[in-house]
Amino acid sequence: MIPAEFVTLLFSAASIERWNDHPRPMPFTELDKQAHKAIIAWVLARAEEDAGKSIDWEALIGGTIAECLHRIVLTDLKPPIFHRLMAEKGQELTEWALERLAPAVTPIVDGALFAAIRTHLTAPAPTLERRILKAAHYLATQWEFRLIYHTAPFLYGIDATRAAIEGEIEAHYDLIGVQKIALGKRLFGFVDLVGQLRFQQRWAQTPRLPKTSVLGHLLFVAILSYCGARELGAKSVRRRCNAFYGALFHDLPEVLTRDVISPIKREAPGVEALLKAEERRLMAEVLLPLLPDNWHAQLRAYTETEFACRVREHGEWRILADETVPEALDRDACDPIDGPLIKAMDELAALTEAAQSLAHGVRAPALVEANRRLPEKYHGKRLGALDLGALFAVLRFEG
Repeated sequence: MIPAEFVTLLFSAASIERWNDHPRPMPFTELDKQAHKAIIAWVLARAEEDAGKSIDWEALIGGTIAECLHRIVLTDLKPPIFHRLMAEKGQELTEWALERLAPAVTPIVDGALFAAIRTHLTAPAPTLERRILKAAHYLATQWEFRLIYHTAPFLYGIDATRAAIEGEIEAHYDLIGVQKIALGKRLFGFVDLVGQLRFQQRWAQTPRLPKTSVLGHLLFVAILSYCGARELGAKSVRRRCNAFYGALFHDLPEVLTRDVISPIKREAPGVEALLKAEERRLMAEVLLPLLPDNWHAQLRAYTETEFACRVREHGEWRILADETVPEALDRDACDPIDGPLIKAMDELAALTEAAQSLAHGVRAPALVEANRRLPEKYHGKRLGALDLGALFAVLRFEG
């Protein structure tokens, strides 16, 4: 089972504020930054594939998770100090961080995830995937910084910060996606639009602590879904990667429609179907034109039937009645997606948001109801080897 300690550790990134020594037009959280970075990394990796490069997608996912957890543990260090210490004492700092991550991460997939995280954080090889993640890191940072710069361009040292960020991005101009984003081409429009999901608060009508955005929620669900797929024993690389990226993009249309609260979607007749139709229209008219044509099918697969168990055969998607991908279809050629797993992790994220807010003393009725309803919904439920009932029960707030 995915340990509750891992879920709460990951969620703590929603309470970590970035740029907290600068005036900001809005709070910037580490969870949002890491989510934006993950999506930018996907863009850069797809662009490299189009240029004929080979991408180790699972290494990219593992690196995304590793760097997110590493930053959570070392978050109190100001970036210039962090980078200086990493240059001079990186091995010691990383070992210290790994010691603190081990109790929460080691139980996942019998230690396989922790081993992958250790390898990424300690191996010195400058792989393409590492360079993509570093470029994505600075592009996401630059997106935040532009808002800060326009808020207070007169601050002492702010131009030096801008020059440092731009210099790091320039060092990655060999990546075709970095060039296109830096030049303000269509890919920049996509990256910018995705960044605007930081502005959309979840549970918009409910007081909560900490508040979370749609963007941060996407990464939270993506990491949980990837861990869940590994725990299910997913054999094919495509199935494991689809669990991550299917979750990372499952709410992407909300940048165009906004987050509609669940009671409206569940209870108002016909609203959910109408919303899905509107999402498809807006995706086709606004969002997909910002991306190369050969990327559209993948994003449609991740956003149009996001919670269905499905495989691709002869170029067409087939929805399965199964709750998990059957072993016979767990092959890269079938491009399998465990939609019900993503749905379960989406609702586990909602329970975590509600339970953590209740633990902080914010007892809005919607939070109390979610804290009661979701564990009841999943009581006794399993997805293959994954005991969802036990996980929901242990994350429920009991106070």
